[in-house]
Amino acid sequence: MNNLDHKQAIADGETSLGIEFGSTRIKAVLIDNHFETIASGSYEWENRLENGFWTYNQVDMITGLQEAYSDMKQKVESTYGITIRTIGSIGISAMMHGYMPFDHTGELLVPFRTWRNTTTSQAADELTDLFQHNIPERWSIAHLYQAILNEEEHVPRIDHMTTLSGYIHWLLTGRQVIGTGDASGMFPLDENTLDYKASMVDQFHERIASKEYPWNLKEILPEVVDAGGEAGTLTSAGVKILDQSQNLQPGIPFCPPEGDAGTGMVATNSVRKRIGNVSVGTSVFAMIVLEQNLSNIHQEIDLVTTPNGSPVAMVHANNCSSDLNAWLGLFREFGEAMGQDVDSDKLFSVMLTKALEADPDGGGLLSYGYFSGENITGLESGRPLFARSPESTFNLANFMRTHLFSAFGALKIGMDLLTKEEQVTIDNMFAHGGLFKTPVVGQKIVAAAINAPVSVMETAGEGGAWGIAILASYMKNKDQQESLEDFLDEKVFKDIDKQEIYPDHRDVEGFETFIERYKKGLIIEQTAVDHLAPDNP
Repeated sequence: MNNLDHKQAIADGETSLGIEFGSTRIKAVLIDNHFETIASGSYEWENRLENGFWTYNQVDMITGLQEAYSDMKQKVESTYGITIRTIGSIGISAMMHGYMPFDHTGELLVPFRTWRNTTTSQAADELTDLFQHNIPERWSIAHLYQAILNEEEHVPRIDHMTTLSGYIHWLLTGRQVIGTGDASGMFPLDENTLDYKASMVDQFHERIASKEYPWNLKEILPEVVDAGGEAGTLTSAGVKILDQSQNLQPGIPFCPPEGDAGTGMVATNSVRKRIGNVSVGTSVFAMIVLEQNLSNIHQEIDLVTTPNGSPVAMVHANNCSSDLNAWLGLFREFGEAMGQDVDSDKLFSVMLTKALEADPDGGGLLSYGYFSGENITGLESGRPLFARSPESTFNLANFMRTHLFSAFGALKIGMDLLTKEEQVTIDNMFAHGGLFKTPVVGQKIVAAAINAPVSVMETAGEGGAWGIAILASYMKNKDQQESLEDFLDEKVFKDIDKQEIYPDHRDVEGFETFIERYKKGLIIEQTAVDHLAPDNP
């Protein structure tokens, strides 16, 4: 579409807005009814470790929401000469899991505890045993139960609890609801009813009955709404929060708020069975839509759902690109010290591409990019670490390959359980994230890690904000009884090109050699955690 068409679409409200709260950026994306991006805006933010918990400031949440929307709105005005007064539909997405409990006045009782926290191991273990269903440390119910075990004083005051996406949605619509995918990271869902598993809710209450809390779990969890369902409208109070200029009109319909895993699946057209996606950023997760249930409980594997309720196996590693980015930052400093003007895109491209020249296993080098604890390998906290032996082949190519392998090391351990032990078949994996802006390299590394084809679509850079905008459009523009799978296949991705790379057997064998070294070396990482204090580098 041309600018005139986009201007008309904006004026007529033939648009959808997606806003996603990612780990380092809040992004707002406005699309038309042909799913093309009209304009986007963003706000950078960072988590912080406060009183032993990884968190984001509540003020930053609101500020970031407003700034991302304002940035997008200003770009619309400068490009198209029109002010946004209405939008066809809106969706909110955010990092999954975590813990946000509120009292009856709407006060947040403890600072937001994010997915990154590994402080709930006792709760996760006890609930997994109780339910005979894997409850990861990141899940909301694990955070709640750990707070109960710790006898935290806020627990009796809980009126409702939600995720970050559910909180922002509630601020803007007044509705305490959540999308199916995000709900599946709070508490196990029943595949048939697409609601919280009643038997497990009862088991939980039996476990905590002696506490005599004044609340019921089902009452404090948000209502679950399936993809395509309406989940409220923008209120007058919501307008004041979202659009500081207050040009926007209330009454705009919202789709159910979703987690970043669900929007990643939508953004990569990965909601059909035997299809998966891998999302790379501060953390990394891979999701495979299952044909059948897993035969065993694996604490390394979450069982969640697509936004429309299909069962999904999710392997989530807390650490991915942070250490790699830190090393590249060091190389940038070196270039600048040598008097070179270092372009970031060129730096990433040149350095990552060097990994293709390396020995298949990385030359005997070893690294752990653990900025925080890693659930898959059982470490409660992390220390970035690089090691080599005198016999290692220490050159730039092997150095870069090792750090790329390490970024996906924990993920590979989880994926091996799926593909080798559970015999899960993967027809294709769709990849998205900044790493894949450099052609070929990231795809080859991930293909080696999971031994399956990896594709990157031309929409891969759009990310979760575009994905939640698609879900908002689906709610408003779907045909009667049209499934999400068909909507994506036949309307959104029908003419989208993709680049597919198959695993190279040398890369696969090299990664297998590396991962054995990685597993054996975990004791080194644990020793660093035990003896290298965070404030004593």
